[in-house]
Amino acid sequence: MEEEDEGYKRNERIALVTILVMASVAVASLFVTFIYYCYITNKVSRRLNNRKKGSEHEEKSSSSCNIQVAAENGLQEFTFKQLHSATGGFGKSNVIGHGGFGSVYRGVLQDGRKVAVKLMDQAGKQGEEEFQVEVELLSRLHSPYLLALIGYCSDSNHKLLVYEFMANGGLQEHLYPISGSNSGCLKLDWETRLGIALEAAKGLEYLHEHVTPPVIHRDFKSSNILLDKSFHAKVSDFGLAKLGSDKAGGHVSTRVLGTQGYVAPEYALTGHLTTKSDVYSYGVVLLELLTGRVPVDMKRGPAESVLVSWALPRLTDRDKVVEIMDPALEGQYSIKEVIQVAAIAAMCVQSEADYRPLMADVVQSLVPLVKHHRPTSRGGSSSSFHPNSSPKA
Repeated sequence: MEEEDEGYKRNERIALVTILVMASVAVASLFVTFIYYCYITNKVSRRLNNRKKGSEHEEKSSSSCNIQVAAENGLQEFTFKQLHSATGGFGKSNVIGHGGFGSVYRGVLQDGRKVAVKLMDQAGKQGEEEFQVEVELLSRLHSPYLLALIGYCSDSNHKLLVYEFMANGGLQEHLYPISGSNSGCLKLDWETRLGIALEAAKGLEYLHEHVTPPVIHRDFKSSNILLDKSFHAKVSDFGLAKLGSDKAGGHVSTRVLGTQGYVAPEYALTGHLTTKSDVYSYGVVLLELLTGRVPVDMKRGPAESVLVSWALPRLTDRDKVVEIMDPALEGQYSIKEVIQVAAIAAMCVQSEADYRPLMADVVQSLVPLVKHHRPTSRGGSSSSFHPNSSPKA
């Protein structure tokens, strides 16, 4: 009996030891597994961080490279101190415009050149991208119909662009003078409007057909057509510009950006961007020149609130086209000229992109209508344009 008890206790001790050993092995295994998990997690985390740092470094290197290329292409690099001095400390009296990028200031460089200086006040990625696009593009693009970029400043957190000075500001300001203001801005005459239409068309023609791959402006509108002291036009503001497809009839897909009333319908619906998107925007500007109306005016009745919808049915009717003309142009144009320009506008704003003309065709159609010797005074009288609201970049 005692032997049986002894054997039973011995077996019990063996079982207990076995259980303790197995439990210890299990705990040890869990501990080792946990240590290995921590090791792998830490290793993966380090690798991801290294990749992120490498990507950021690559992005910064690319940005620096773009700026370096711009400098090599003839752009002048300014210090913030130089531009601060040139604009009178960015004083309010020198503000000549505002845009998505920031404020624009009148300035005078040390060599006496008048300039327009954009000061970026939009923090974040969008502002940085617009700055890079303008510097990189305009350092490579050279046309008398595009606003010239003289230089830039990328000093610490300061991002500034320095443009040639355009004494008569934006086309929009002349088409829609603010009533009751002392700006001295007057409605443009017919001959001047035709000249502006041709020069703006030449600017887009250069971007679309003389650059490979083509450049799509993406925000072509009357406020981005600037006028010099003789009212010659230049296309400006390339912050939203995109390189187009180098394939015939190709498109690039991108998020929809632009200004209400100027955005082509197929781009607004699908995000598919082509040079024909700019052609549509140009057609809207041509309608503004003809009618003196803004692209979207909710103060008008539903039938007239959208310029394209209201004007399109009238553009090809000889009798009705006269009804849509800007009253300020009465007696300045021939019906033949109006019908020709109206037909061009009608083709440009077709809802189907394939039906719109190339900008080269638009230029060729406008050339015979524009007098070769344009006068230097473009307003309805001798009043000058007020300097506080004229020059823009």
